[in-house]
Amino acid sequence: MDELHRFHFDGLPVRGMLVRLDASWQDLQRRREPLHGGTGAYAEPVRRLLGEMSAACLLMQANIKFNGAIILQMHGDGPVKLAVAEAQPDLRFRATASVQADVPPEARLEAMLNVNGKGRCAITLDPRDRQPGQQPYQGVVPLHGDQREPLQALAEVLEHYMLQSEQLDTRLVLAANDQVAAGLLIQRMPVQGEANLEGRSPRNEDDIGLSEGFNRIAHLTASLTREELLTLDVDTILRRLYWQEALVRQVPQHPRFACTCSAARVKNMLRGLGREEVDSIVAERGDVEVGCEFCGQQYRFDAVDVGELFTPAADHPPGSGAVN
Repeated sequence: MDELHRFHFDGLPVRGMLVRLDASWQDLQRRREPLHGGTGAYAEPVRRLLGEMSAACLLMQANIKFNGAIILQMHGDGPVKLAVAEAQPDLRFRATASVQADVPPEARLEAMLNVNGKGRCAITLDPRDRQPGQQPYQGVVPLHGDQREPLQALAEVLEHYMLQSEQLDTRLVLAANDQVAAGLLIQRMPVQGEANLEGRSPRNEDDIGLSEGFNRIAHLTASLTREELLTLDVDTILRRLYWQEALVRQVPQHPRFACTCSAARVKNMLRGLGREEVDSIVAERGDVEVGCEFCGQQYRFDAVDVGELFTPAADHPPGSGAVN
């Protein structure tokens, strides 16, 4: 079952959440298959990366409760040019990647995206109620890592981003295979006013990494292995890690794969290309076909559809167009 659990540690300025995706993650991958309109499955390291990105994006969305889309992007200078995961406030998510060359079976993050040291990680907050002219907020950090387990490289990058942007210590454990994508996030909460659960002096409230409670919880969290995260259920993981802690858990939520593409958006995109450009495509190929990289949905428009598209009354579905 796809589920996201929020919790906090009673008496400590530490919160956490754990996400586990199975059916929705498998659905996302299945849509890459040609039988379902996709262009073929990604290499295993790319699938693993997208699974970890999907889990991380959902954790960030649930952590800040943002009224808009959170978009996690990895821009690379290796065989993976771009990897994207997006999560909506209701925990709908989607992910895709642009791969320009073969990815070796055991490729790590560096080999996929940071061959020449130019890889970047961008987190974009795009509010639903954005005003005309208002730009989404975006934070960018370079891809980097230390000597930790290679499969945790993405977690390191995001921990660095959260420390930079939120000034809060964070620990992330991420893992994905073809069946499950999962993640565990632990974060030190601001310790000021009523949130000062450890009774710390106000002069220390801006210190980073000085919470004994957080350090203890972070140490326990680091003991969770990738295999355990992928195979154990949520209750078992939380009990194994924090059996001596007083956990306060909230009602779980249920993420799901969902794409925001639509025929209307494709029409607007074609109108943006202009009548001459679209007509030239129809003349060359017989119709215009646009495929969604996220879900594999195919949108096709023939010459009649294009004619309707560029008339003032083209706000209704094309009369003879096929959407597969």
